[in-house]
Amino acid sequence: MTLQALSATQVFDGARLHGPATILLDAEGRIEALQPQSLPLPGGSDVQHLGPGILAPGLVDLQVNGGAGEMVGQTTDVAQLAWICATHARLGATGILPTLITSNPGVTRQVIEAGVEAARQGVTGFAGLHLEGPHLDPARKGAHDESFIRPMDDEDLSLLCEAAQALPALIVTVAPCAVTLEQIATLTRAGVIVSLGHSNCTAEEAHAAHRAGARCVTHLFNAMSGLQARMPGLSGAALSSGLRAGIIADGVHVAPECLHIALRMKAPDDLFLVSDAMAVAGTGLQHFSLGGRFIRRAEGRLTLADGTLAGADVTLPQSLAHLVRLGVPPERALAMASRIPADIIGATDRGRVAPGARGDLVLLGPDMTLRAVWVAGEPSWREDTERSTQR
Repeated sequence: MTLQALSATQVFDGARLHGPATILLDAEGRIEALQPQSLPLPGGSDVQHLGPGILAPGLVDLQVNGGAGEMVGQTTDVAQLAWICATHARLGATGILPTLITSNPGVTRQVIEAGVEAARQGVTGFAGLHLEGPHLDPARKGAHDESFIRPMDDEDLSLLCEAAQALPALIVTVAPCAVTLEQIATLTRAGVIVSLGHSNCTAEEAHAAHRAGARCVTHLFNAMSGLQARMPGLSGAALSSGLRAGIIADGVHVAPECLHIALRMKAPDDLFLVSDAMAVAGTGLQHFSLGGRFIRRAEGRLTLADGTLAGADVTLPQSLAHLVRLGVPPERALAMASRIPADIIGATDRGRVAPGARGDLVLLGPDMTLRAVWVAGEPSWREDTERSTQR
């Protein structure tokens, strides 16, 4: 059998860097093996030498609100989900959870139905859904539409439990004030990954939700009660427990000091990167509409008219570059954008270079600049191709 071989000066396998090394891909676009360049290749292997850089698993993003001019919401169908997934693959995230922010029950059901169909059709890059709301705390609504925020009822609970059985993965962000501990436990038993966020809760309430089954925290430090001397809040609970936390590393949402605190406090596998990307991702658009509200894009920020941050204007490779500039070891940064988020959603064939894993790969420069993407072993995007197109 002829194998495709990709050879780079460094290869990240999901846990550590190897180099120089070669990844062998089979005819199905799956990883066959990882081996040092010094070892001979099987006869007939088609070798591509990639030069300086880091060849890594395709990145995994668990919070993607939109891209390519589209937002997950009332226009969402399978075609739109496929479009958003393809857009983010070109940005380095070959596995994503399209994310619906707080909306009405009809839109929530529509997005779930589209997600279930996307999974049935095997849409490339679709790894499940993230529902960020509507069961949040109005006191920490951020850019969410307060008119749709409400407590969870029995119908909501039933819908989410059924969705978890039909989707590859389902994350639901909730605030402890909008759900009961029994609802959290029921969701967890059904396979929902319960994440705490957009909440003004106390640390005690967060710990109780964790004991009931909540596993994650959504965009650590943002839209949540902060760490104070006698009131640790959700931030303090996240830092001092086994809750796994997503974090936006764009230089805007989280100050360097807070990033360093999180990196030191959290176990290495308990902190991961998210982009919180919006409709402008992958485009030159300078504004977009969010529930009828104007969102401005400027200087790396997406803001409402009052200055409230509305998602982020960053890609995962850009987040990796930000972490590395702050002194984070490349191995830890890369794991935060690949294996760790993949493990959280149980996607053991994503986010790693191992036999049988998907041949979704990215080539990053020493500065973490995205240079190339492969999906199922096939070239999907190259930096030099885009540059020639732009010329």
